[in-house]
Amino acid sequence: MTDEDHMMRAIALALRAADAGNDPFGAVLVRDGRMIAEGMNEVHILHDVTAHAEIQALRAAGRRLESTTHPHSTMFASGKPCAMCMAAMIQAGISRIVYAADDGICAPYGYSTRTLYDRMKGEFGDQGIIVDHLPVAAQRDPFEPRKIRGQK
Repeated sequence: MTDEDHMMRAIALALRAADAGNDPFGAVLVRDGRMIAEGMNEVHILHDVTAHAEIQALRAAGRRLESTTHPHSTMFASGKPCAMCMAAMIQAGISRIVYAADDGICAPYGYSTRTLYDRMKGEFGDQGIIVDHLPVAAQRDPFEPRKIRGQK
């Protein structure tokens, strides 16, 4: 399959998402020319702000391949990925992102990525949300090796 074939599948998923009452986005994750997972925006149906198409494709790939990383993979997205999705794809080791509709197409419909990318450019804590650091005695415990149950 070609890049255009994969993009047309992402667009078909975007149409399905819109028909279901969600935001109009779809995504297909491909490795070695074969689709390994796909996703469509399900934010409204799942009441989950993180259920963007790219995130849903990453979740499906994780379950299918039992892996949280997907190196040497390409994400085909029907629209320009937002900062959240971009961060998730970076974290997952995605090698390439191909998108169709850019902000010029999406913004008039209320789907610009610019505001979120602009907010994320600042240092941690400069995104317009109050962030408080609260050090406590047990803060290191989750990172320490766990003792075997029953041993002291």
